[in-house]
Amino acid sequence: MKKVKIDKIVGVPKEFDVFLKGAEIFDSSCSPEARVYYIKSADGLYLKTAAKGTLQREALMTDYFHKKGLGAEVIDFKSLDNDWFLTTAVKGEDCVNEIYLSDPKRLCDTLAVTLRALHEIDFSDCPIKDRVSEYLTLAEENFETGNYDKSHFPDSFGYRSAKEAYKVLQEGKGALKNEVLIHGDYCLPNIMLDDWKFSDFIDVGNGGVGDRHIDLFWGTWTLWFNLNTNDYYNRFLDAYGRDKVDTEILKTVAAAEVFG
Repeated sequence: MKKVKIDKIVGVPKEFDVFLKGAEIFDSSCSPEARVYYIKSADGLYLKTAAKGTLQREALMTDYFHKKGLGAEVIDFKSLDNDWFLTTAVKGEDCVNEIYLSDPKRLCDTLAVTLRALHEIDFSDCPIKDRVSEYLTLAEENFETGNYDKSHFPDSFGYRSAKEAYKVLQEGKGALKNEVLIHGDYCLPNIMLDDWKFSDFIDVGNGGVGDRHIDLFWGTWTLWFNLNTNDYYNRFLDAYGRDKVDTEILKTVAAAEVFG
C-alpha cells in the first residue's frame, strides 16, 4: 500500500486531534471516492474520509468483522460535512505486495482457502442480513440508467450487450441465496497477510449475509486482473471446493457485475 508523507489532513474533526498530535501522517489513498491516511503512531492507525453517508455501512461491518477476529478495530466514526472513520492498523501486507504476487500459485490457493474459511463462519448475529436483495436492486437500477461496462472483465465473463447480460441476470437471479457471510469486494488489495498467514480483511463495506458466488466471482476476477492471466480461474475454484461452486450462478453474478 503506497504511502506519501503529508503535513496535515484538512478538515479533520477535532475529536481526532488527540490521535494526530505529533504523529507523522501519510496519504495512502487508492480511490477517487475516498481519502485514506496512515497515522504513524505506536501501532499505527488509519483514517478514512468520504462523502457524508458513504462510510457508515463500512464502519458497521468493520466493527462486526473485528468482533469475529477478521478485521481492524474501529476507534471512532463521525458523520459531519463528510464521514470520518478511524481504525487500528492491521498486521502484514495486502495481497498485491510483490512478496505474494511473485508466487501466484500459492497466492491463488491462499486466497481460495481464506475465502472458504470466511464462508464457514457463523453469521447469525450479522447486522446486514440480506445482501442479495440490495445487490440485485443495484444491478436493476444501473441497467435502467444505462450503467453498463464489461471492459474490466475477462472474456470468459463477457457479454456482447447490456441486453444479453440483463437476460442472463433475469433468468438466474432466483438462484442467489443469503447463505454465508460475504466480504462483498473480495480482491487482493482487501486481504491482508502476515508472512502468508491471514491477518485481516479491509474495505468490508459491501459485506453482510449474501451469496458465496459474489465473493467467488471477485476472487477469480482479482487473480485475472492482478496477475494478467485467467490461468488461475479453475485452480482457485478447485482450492475453494467445487462442492460449493455453481458455475451457472457465477455467470449470473457476472451479469449483475457488469451493471456496476
